[in-house]
Amino acid sequence: MRNFLKNDQDYKRRLLKKNLLNKKGQEEIVGFVIIIVIVSVVILVLLSFMLTKKENIATDSYEIESFIQSMLQYTTECEINSEILSLNRLISLCNSKGICTNGEGSCVVLENTLKEILNSAWVVNENSVVKGYDFKIVNDNKEIFSMMEGNKTARYKGSYQDFVRSGEKYQVVLTIYEE
Repeated sequence: MRNFLKNDQDYKRRLLKKNLLNKKGQEEIVGFVIIIVIVSVVILVLLSFMLTKKENIATDSYEIESFIQSMLQYTTECEINSEILSLNRLISLCNSKGICTNGEGSCVVLENTLKEILNSAWVVNENSVVKGYDFKIVNDNKEIFSMMEGNKTARYKGSYQDFVRSGEKYQVVLTIYEE
């Protein structure tokens, strides 16, 4: 009888040990399944961002500010006293109704130069992120030049640059409208 009880106790211990191992195995499987579900959700979220992301890159305001600063230093075709004028000097000359050495009006040269620069830098079409732009030059709250291309949208970014030339304060403003 004693042997039977001993065997019975051994049997119970082995059974209990086996059940504990099964429970630990089940807990590990549940943990593994939870990790797989979390990783799957993260992958789905990343995949949805990648699929909905636009191919074209949107413009940031600092890019517009840098563009304006560079544009103001652009060398134009207007010459005065054998000196080729930068765009910011041409703006001042246009405001004072000056004429370039070649006899062409400074405002005509300004308009042609700005159209060339803006149309080459900000391509406006259906396939582009840029749907339009609005460019203005203001002197003492008076608009001296304005140019708009494309359409205005609810999503836009812009910047401005102030400069002083011959005691006059100018402000160049560019707003880019995106899809």
